[in-house]
Amino acid sequence: MDAALPEALRAAIDRRLEGQGRAGLAQRAQALSEGYRGGRASSALVRGEADALAYALTRTPATYAAARRALDEVLALRPGFDPSDLLDVGAGPGGGGWAALDALAGLSTVTRLDHSPAFLDLAEDLAGEGPAPLASAARLRADLADPALSPPQADLVLAAYALTEIPAAALPGLVERLWSATRGLFLVVEPGTPEAWRRGLEIRTRLLAAGARLVGPCAHEVACPLAAPDWCHFAQRLPRGREHRLAKGGAAPFEDEKFFWLAFERAGPVPAGRAPARIIAPPRPGKPGVRLRLCQPDGRIENADISRRDKAAFARARRLGWGETFDPAASQ
Repeated sequence: MDAALPEALRAAIDRRLEGQGRAGLAQRAQALSEGYRGGRASSALVRGEADALAYALTRTPATYAAARRALDEVLALRPGFDPSDLLDVGAGPGGGGWAALDALAGLSTVTRLDHSPAFLDLAEDLAGEGPAPLASAARLRADLADPALSPPQADLVLAAYALTEIPAAALPGLVERLWSATRGLFLVVEPGTPEAWRRGLEIRTRLLAAGARLVGPCAHEVACPLAAPDWCHFAQRLPRGREHRLAKGGAAPFEDEKFFWLAFERAGPVPAGRAPARIIAPPRPGKPGVRLRLCQPDGRIENADISRRDKAAFARARRLGWGETFDPAASQ
């Protein structure tokens, strides 16, 4: 997939950057980065328009890339998924919504839910030149941790880089409310850190107990076999533009965003066929072939050595990357 921001969104961010002091933006971007690494939430870090713009410049490209990658993986497993409305939870500047509109041609209605008026204002402004559903999106300002929150229902509920900021005591109630709002699929995308994944396992356990069906990335619904210090996460490479590099103080023209995703659906007819295994570490090529670390449909973690002698399986395996699925039978 192309992980670059859509041209309309990139141009809209560039337009908002005109006249902005680059040094000030870099300082705000650095403060945001340090704050997030220190466990602080957006509600404490994003105080106004300038903070929201610094976030859009430095974090929206990664949010977009990770959400789009997760959606592509969902569609590979559920090619018939065709939602008409989206609830973008913790929408921020709107990167997740742009990813959903790019991946899902049938979306016609979008609702952005966020606590921050600065984020909601910026998302609305950036979407002004975007697809019609984004430009006309409804906005809902609310605290996600508020037990009185009653989210509107949607075919697709997307929470991208939002749930890890919720206080631990409030997370179970929020997850239940978001699942209740889900008519079709609930997609969670979060940073690829051990702590975020630990929370992801809590969400997984809670929703499976509530009757949700797990779409992915796990190839199964049994208890996750990974144990600390290991954890499940993936990586998506995305390009950095000039302004992005300057704000982050880096020279590389790209970055690798570490993330994980979880997707749940309402139980209906069981999808046909055997679930494919998931590659949960970077493939390791060598002279004999390529080694894949796989999460198998029976719940095992297995290192699979795909030999060059098995030409069909090797031809497929050597093209695959971290986070993709692998089904040896599909190579035949």
